[in-house]
Amino acid sequence: MSEFRALLEAGDIDGLRRHWAAAMPGLPQPDSREKAEIAMHYARTTAESIALRARAWSHRWLSERGLPTGLPDELRPKAERMFPAVAEAVMISVNFSNPLLKPAAAEVRRAMEGAVMDCYTSGKREPGFVTARMNEARERTLRALFGDLPLRADGGRDFSAAV
Repeated sequence: MSEFRALLEAGDIDGLRRHWAAAMPGLPQPDSREKAEIAMHYARTTAESIALRARAWSHRWLSERGLPTGLPDELRPKAERMFPAVAEAVMISVNFSNPLLKPAAAEVRRAMEGAVMDCYTSGKREPGFVTARMNEARERTLRALFGDLPLRADGGRDFSAAV
């Protein structure tokens, strides 16, 4: 049993599958590596003989995927401090100093929001990628609303011709 515990502590999914199949061939076996990984993480959260750090990591891994975790309630706060949940956010700010252009800000913001949602839907969440798509959406919408406006010295658009 110490070999099984060592494999569980190490998170060795393939080793656990081999050991389980050899030690208990009559019991049901996970039919995929993904299912074995889920079972391994759940087992780590319930095993008192496993170090808290490994149990906490498995708790986070399961929680991030919306899967049940067997970590006892009294250990959850400590585990969640060890491996806090990552909250992703994207900030969009569209401002025009000219009050006549304020209605266009909502249209530009919607286009940028749509670009962000497309990125997240396709699973591309890298900040550089998302920022580039947001900027493309902003420029495309500004061109559609105002045409090709000249650039100011600071790189912004000169909207004085649009008013």
